[in-house]
Amino acid sequence: MSFAVVALCALGAEPYPYPDSAPLAPPLVAERRLPSVLRPLARMRANVADLAVPGAGKPAPAGSFLWQPSYCEDQLLRGPARPYDLQPGDIIMSADGSRFWKLMHNLAGTSHPTHSMIAFRKPDGTIGILEGGPHDTLKCRVLDALPHMASYEAEGRVWVRARAVPLTEEQSARLTEFALATDERRFALGRLAQQLTVFRTRGPVRTALVGKPHGLLRGSYFCSELVAEACAYAGLLDPRTTRPSATYPRDLFMDASPNPWLNKHLKLAPMWDPPARWTSR
Repeated sequence: MSFAVVALCALGAEPYPYPDSAPLAPPLVAERRLPSVLRPLARMRANVADLAVPGAGKPAPAGSFLWQPSYCEDQLLRGPARPYDLQPGDIIMSADGSRFWKLMHNLAGTSHPTHSMIAFRKPDGTIGILEGGPHDTLKCRVLDALPHMASYEAEGRVWVRARAVPLTEEQSARLTEFALATDERRFALGRLAQQLTVFRTRGPVRTALVGKPHGLLRGSYFCSELVAEACAYAGLLDPRTTRPSATYPRDLFMDASPNPWLNKHLKLAPMWDPPARWTSR
């Protein structure tokens, strides 16, 4: 009886528009996965495509605020906050939740923050950011400032060491020249890895002798090296005592360093304010 009912229903039903009967379930398609060795490369390409490069159309956040300054890299927001417009020469630092980079910095004898970048005035008059290896990519890039800072805020904490003394026109022009000239240069991955070896430029004695500025002569830079080179090139830091390839983001943050040479000579205050948390709201 049941077979007869099924047959009658089938005769009265609208015919299936394809020659074969419909499958009971959609066919299973095996997920195509990249080999494990290629997955970091795929993530890196995705990061490159998502950067706030000029013309990318990344939306700027609704606001820009600095909280009260403090030489603390904790989670606290120290009020009150004030609206803040980024200025050329401001040094921006961030810390995300990456355990890998935290471990690498710990092995090198440092800690958070793990990223650093510098603000400059672009030829169109807007403020841009120069950073080496933004979001784990392998280039130095010029980026739209606020959208890029917001991308780091979404991952963790962002601080600004604002210029207490505005740049002169000449200083600002030289900073812009350096930023545009180093855009698209390679991230110094090999020289960064060297910081974990006995051949690094950072040491109780050797930093006084090596790690000096190279200006535009280098083909690659890591993030804090790029910031220190930019400051030396623009005349914001003394090139005779600046040691870019021995400088880490935390040295720029703290105005203090376990390295004796940097602890004596790398003092951003009073030309820069102490670090203050930045938020977009």
